[in-house]
Amino acid sequence: MDKKLILVTGGAGFIGSHLCKRLVAEGHRVISLDNYFTGSKDNHVPGVEYREGHTKDIEKLVPETPDLIYHLGEYSRVERSLTEPAVVWDLNKAGTFGVLEFWRKKGGKLVYAGSSTKFGDGGLGRDQSPYAWTKATNTELVRNYGVWYRLPYAITYFYNVYGPGERAGSYGTVIEIFRQKTLAGEPLTVNAPGTQRRNFTYIDDIIDGLVRVGADGTGDDFGIGNEQSYSILEVAQMFGGEVQMAPAIPGNRMGSEIDTSKVRELGWEPKQSLEEYISASIAAKQ
Repeated sequence: MDKKLILVTGGAGFIGSHLCKRLVAEGHRVISLDNYFTGSKDNHVPGVEYREGHTKDIEKLVPETPDLIYHLGEYSRVERSLTEPAVVWDLNKAGTFGVLEFWRKKGGKLVYAGSSTKFGDGGLGRDQSPYAWTKATNTELVRNYGVWYRLPYAITYFYNVYGPGERAGSYGTVIEIFRQKTLAGEPLTVNAPGTQRRNFTYIDDIIDGLVRVGADGTGDDFGIGNEQSYSILEVAQMFGGEVQMAPAIPGNRMGSEIDTSKVRELGWEPKQSLEEYISASIAAKQ
C-alpha cells in the first residue's frame, strides 16, 4: 500500500483519534489539526504530528501538501446547537470554508464527515437545528467544490458512534452518558416520547469504513452505520437500571434513514452489536 501524508482535522477527538491510530499503524504520516473544543490531548496517538488551532487558519498551520484530508473537525451536537448558533457557524461554516479553500489550493482528496441528521424524518431533519443545517449545506458545498475545481472527494455519514473514548457531559453521546450513569448507579433520563429511533455504530466499524472510503470511495452518500435501529427507551432499558422520562426537547428528530450500499460495495460490513457492548459495560460494573 502507498504511504501517504494524511491530514485529519479533529484528530484529537473521539472518532479522529481512533482514525489517527489506524492510519499511523498502516505506516502513513499523519498530521492532526484540532482546536480542542471537544478534543483532548489525552487522545494523542504516538507518531501523529499535532497542530493546535482553528480550521479557518489551516493554511498557516499546515504548510504541507497532504495526499488525503479527512475533515472531521466540526461542531457535532444536535440539540445543544440551538443554544449557540454563533459557535456552530464559526466552526462549521467559517472553519469548513477554510478547509475547502486549502483543498482547492493544495489538491489531493477530501473525505468529508457529513451528518446523517439530514436524512432524518423524511429529509426534514436537515432544517431542525443549526448543526443539522450547517452540515447538510456543507455536503453540498463539498460536492460543488469537487465539480467546480475537478477535485476528488467522498462524503460519509456516521450513525451515532459509540465505543471506548466517547465523551459524556453536555457534548457527549447518549451511549456514554447512559454507561457512566449506570456505573454510578444513577437513573437514566430519556426525553419524551422515547420512541425516537437511532442507528448505533461501533467506533471500529466507523474507522474501517472511513479507511475504505479514503482509499477507494468517490462521490456522495457513503452511509457508515449499523442498520439495526433502537428507540432511545429501548437502549435505556438495555442498561437495566431505573429510567426517568423527561420533556421533549427541540431539534430531536424521531427517525433516521440509512443506506450503506455504497460503503458495502467497498467490502465494508458492521461487526459489533450494541447489545454486546452494553452487556460488556454492565458486566464491567459487577
